[in-house]
Amino acid sequence: MSTRTPGDLAAFLSRRAARARLLPAEQPTRTVEEAARALGVSPRQIIKSLLFCAEDGTCVLAIVRGDQRVDPARLRAACGGTPLKLAPARQVLAVTGYPAGATPPVGHSIPLRVLVDSAVLAEPLVYGGGGDERTMLEISPEEIVRLTGALVAAIAQST
Repeated sequence: MSTRTPGDLAAFLSRRAARARLLPAEQPTRTVEEAARALGVSPRQIIKSLLFCAEDGTCVLAIVRGDQRVDPARLRAACGGTPLKLAPARQVLAVTGYPAGATPPVGHSIPLRVLVDSAVLAEPLVYGGGGDERTMLEISPEEIVRLTGALVAAIAQST
């Protein structure tokens, strides 16, 4: 499978009439801190799209705010008790089509089960991976839910 690009993501957004836009960054946005700095926003507005997989190969994309971490027990509970592990970079690329660290919350190679942490919905706009380390996606949490059919659940660690 070839790596998808921001152009592929833009085409997906256009086909789905998504209310979102891709933002080029002057500098790499590999981390939450780099992305927040590049966009001039709070780390809580940056989202992480993290792929978790079960032993049987079933995968789920967990989306949390940049200032939070996924709680493994909460994620497992939201997935019906299935034990999940964070996917290695090669599996992220194989499943989503995008490299780890640049994975968008929408527009993957194959349809994925998506869980969005309820705290993400408190932000009017969030910024996630845009397909490469120099592109970010600006989107509302509600639009992520609409485009993916995501389940909203408390999957982040308590602060």
